[in-house]
Amino acid sequence: MTPARPATASPLHFRVLGPLTGEADGRPLPLGPLKQRLVLAVLLSRANTVVPVELLTDAVWPEEPPRTARKNLQVYVCAVRTLLGREAGPDRLVHSAGGYLLRVAEPELDVLRFHALARAGRSAADRGALAPAARLLRQALDLWQGPPLADLRCSPAVATEADRLEARCLGVHEDWAETELELGNAAAVAEELAEPAERHPLRERLQAARMQALHLTGRQAEALAVYDTHRQLLARELGLEPSPALTDRYRLLLARGRTRPATGRPDRAAAPTGSLLPADTVDFTGRTAELRELVAESGGPAGRVVLLSGPAGSGKTALAVRAAHLLADRFPDGRLLLRLRAEDGTPRPLPELLAELTALTGHLDRTGRPEPADRTGQPDPADPDPIRPGPTDPGRAAALWRASLAGRRMLLVLDDAPGEAVVRELLPGTGRSSVLVTSRSQLAGLAAVHRISVPPLAPAEALDLLGRITGPGRTGADRAAAARIVDACGLLPLAVRVAGARLAVLRHLPLTEYAARLEDPSGALDELVAGDVTVRARLDAGWQDLPPRGRLALARLAALPLDLLFTLPEAATALGRPEHLALRTLEALTDTGAVTSPTGEVTAHAALYALPRLTHLHARERAAELTAPSLP
Repeated sequence: MTPARPATASPLHFRVLGPLTGEADGRPLPLGPLKQRLVLAVLLSRANTVVPVELLTDAVWPEEPPRTARKNLQVYVCAVRTLLGREAGPDRLVHSAGGYLLRVAEPELDVLRFHALARAGRSAADRGALAPAARLLRQALDLWQGPPLADLRCSPAVATEADRLEARCLGVHEDWAETELELGNAAAVAEELAEPAERHPLRERLQAARMQALHLTGRQAEALAVYDTHRQLLARELGLEPSPALTDRYRLLLARGRTRPATGRPDRAAAPTGSLLPADTVDFTGRTAELRELVAESGGPAGRVVLLSGPAGSGKTALAVRAAHLLADRFPDGRLLLRLRAEDGTPRPLPELLAELTALTGHLDRTGRPEPADRTGQPDPADPDPIRPGPTDPGRAAALWRASLAGRRMLLVLDDAPGEAVVRELLPGTGRSSVLVTSRSQLAGLAAVHRISVPPLAPAEALDLLGRITGPGRTGADRAAAARIVDACGLLPLAVRVAGARLAVLRHLPLTEYAARLEDPSGALDELVAGDVTVRARLDAGWQDLPPRGRLALARLAALPLDLLFTLPEAATALGRPEHLALRTLEALTDTGAVTSPTGEVTAHAALYALPRLTHLHARERAAELTAPSLP
């Protein structure tokens, strides 16, 4: 980035945050013919930065530039220099390092002023000065006169620059909305976000702010409709679900709506009699045997605990949610899902989990005590937000949670359990309620649990899933390449889903080329990214769950050949341990889901082991970071 011109008084002023315009001494500037305006637009959108000649050429001639393109470009640049005026000086627009550099001061260009105000607003918000932050961010947004460079989007290169500017504007819009919500100005936010949220329906942070604003202004039905519309669009366009954070916010709003009578005042005696589950996966595929077993075990008249275990990305949560939806008529007192980990994969503390159960069920108050029926129906004035968790004794709160389930028949889904201890505290104990637990680990310490293994999909199921996301015509046209793609995904539903979403967006990408990318061990995980959903993030969480010696052992096993089964002696050699100690290591890694054994009941020396393909690749990546001591 080259320094801008000094911010001295200047007769020039340009606007790109809307149609391209210019003024000199307050009078409109004639900006010239279309191609000259295209050159000026790109230079201004990248002011104080060297713009490559190739980019300017693409902007002016998007298809086939003439042989005289470079000479013609020089003519347009010369005309822009004339437009800027002789008093601007020779260094205003210069040729440098294979491109052109236009030096502009902040008062001369609206987008530079926009960035300065946005930075100042964010800095104020970081310091906790919310009112000044909201004012500065509002001033930045007021500079916008409509879609940027709206009159020049006939050029794909200019349209790309305009989209980049608009994305930055949306980020500031979201910052402003969240700041105003913290200041209590929900009505202004709900009104302001209506138009940008409609134009950008896939922008999750924008939708979340609007949903919260509508909820806080009493427009509960509209708030819930925002989520439903966003979820359906994500599923239809990308084959994805909303993020866990947005889904959890939806469920909390839904819970508050269910526990309020028509007067808008909280009904503390209400109980959840419906569903507080994520939406069912629209393209759920396969798992016929596992689903039948899961429904039969958990839906019986007596309460059961069923554990779904399998490697990261094997679809445990989707299977549990599908079963919970199918069991609606068997659990009249409600069905709900509780995520046991935060978004970054770290285990959530027990008091926080109990507080969320409090909010979702309405059975306990935020300190863990049973909530008395308030004769007036009014909330406790000392409790400004009954959803916000407060201090609590976890043991007492857990006991009261279990007591609140007595005589009820509910279905609780405990998702992504990090270990046995937190699950034990949340189990209902006695009664007719059932619990579905999902975990990468087999949670061997849990007693009286029915266990269902969730392996990767069968090849035909994985192909079916890929076809549902990308369109069956696309996979059917090159069945062999589609089979290579799902195989390179390790047949894991998450990876297949991400691959399908990526192909659905990159319609020009041949399946054979994408299959070759996934088959390349050095870049496979980089290819399994769709928006903010990445397979690597899920594998990172599993890696962090392992103790240091477990990571070291997995890294050493990752040195074995990719996609091949291995024996106990081969594992012992890779680990550098005697076979009896190597066997313990393999069993420990099997319990975490990092190692699988496709063989049946055989002796240790006859057993075959495997590292799931993506786990194998991820462990190779992480091996370079390890500085742990040798295994004992």
